[in-house]
Amino acid sequence: MRRLAWVLLLVYAFAIPWEYSLDVGPPLGNAARIAGVLLLVVAIPAVFESGRIRAPGALQWAALALYLFFCCSFFWTIDKAATLEKIRGFFQEMMAVWLVWEFADTPRDLRSLLRAFVAGSWVLALLTLASFSSPEAIAAGQARFAAYGQDPNDVARFLDIGFPLAALLESGESRWPGRLFALGYLPAGLVAVLLTASRGGFVAAVAALAGCAAILARTHLRAVLLGFLALPAMAAGLWLVIPHEIFYRLATIPQQLAGGDLNQRVNIWQAGWRAFARAPVFGTGAGTFVAAARLAPGDTAHNTLLSIAVAGGLCAVTLAVTIVVLVCRSAAGTAGHLRLALLVALIAWAITSLTLTVEESRVTWLLFAIVALAGRCAEEDPAALAYCFPAHDGAGSFGGLHAESLG
Repeated sequence: MRRLAWVLLLVYAFAIPWEYSLDVGPPLGNAARIAGVLLLVVAIPAVFESGRIRAPGALQWAALALYLFFCCSFFWTIDKAATLEKIRGFFQEMMAVWLVWEFADTPRDLRSLLRAFVAGSWVLALLTLASFSSPEAIAAGQARFAAYGQDPNDVARFLDIGFPLAALLESGESRWPGRLFALGYLPAGLVAVLLTASRGGFVAAVAALAGCAAILARTHLRAVLLGFLALPAMAAGLWLVIPHEIFYRLATIPQQLAGGDLNQRVNIWQAGWRAFARAPVFGTGAGTFVAAARLAPGDTAHNTLLSIAVAGGLCAVTLAVTIVVLVCRSAAGTAGHLRLALLVALIAWAITSLTLTVEESRVTWLLFAIVALAGRCAEEDPAALAYCFPAHDGAGSFGGLHAESLG
């Protein structure tokens, strides 16, 4: 049963990036939700069958505390229906923190999870490219593109997080299929991010790709330098292919940062701050940002910290900050390429969280779970972790032995 649960966990990680592109409607929902339900159906009896459960770490306890606090907010919420829906949603997303901790055991499992997530990011990138080339998009003269069923900003965010993880996988691969799988994602993902025309996603992509260059430069310095020299030619090629409206929109980033309203986000943040001031300690209840800030239905906070502050007050903010600190500590506890890749992924996540609401996102909690797993592996078996993620060229003798033994 545990083996089946592990396989379903990999399927779950693979489905998360493109989950909304395959939605069969109620009651089953999207691809990741279906995979998550199947995983839970198997995981719970697997734990009982083994007669043991892994002792939770600090992150698991903190995530449980935040979830229980949001459950308790049902008793003082200003919108019981919205809070009940969010409680159900938070469980579906935050369960990844426990599932990865329980069923992933070794650095090899960590690498498998990273491969599954990057493979899912590949699917998301290809679906976005397909949207760009679809007859419907061409006929409509679209200026922004995203995989079917996905929001362009979310697509950019998911793709950004995949960049450093792909660079990490490439740095430890010795066989060309693995290297092509990882390295090929970088240009494909970048083009897909550009097609979304997401300004926050583009800023995060620049930061993530800079981190990728730092990771790859340790083993492929010449290739990285050639890549930088080829940037003008690549930019010219993209200019000929991608609608110019996308570049015009991205060019407004400095103006928006200097004094713009960030696409009306400033007004939303001001309304959110007023809502927080009315209930600063315990908040107005999970999922009540729109009602508390008196916004139109369908709006969001466009800022993760503010969304948590309005919903749960300073109590929830304290727990959320604690979770982020614990995740950063886990990443810092690793070494070499792995540490750099995890920190870059967290930086990309943090940048996008400034203009998006990402606390109720499977990608957020899967990323946190993966980082926590890496931190645990660094404590329990640092030699095996270094063996699985070598801080040198995987094409060398060590890397070749590593790939044959663990791949």
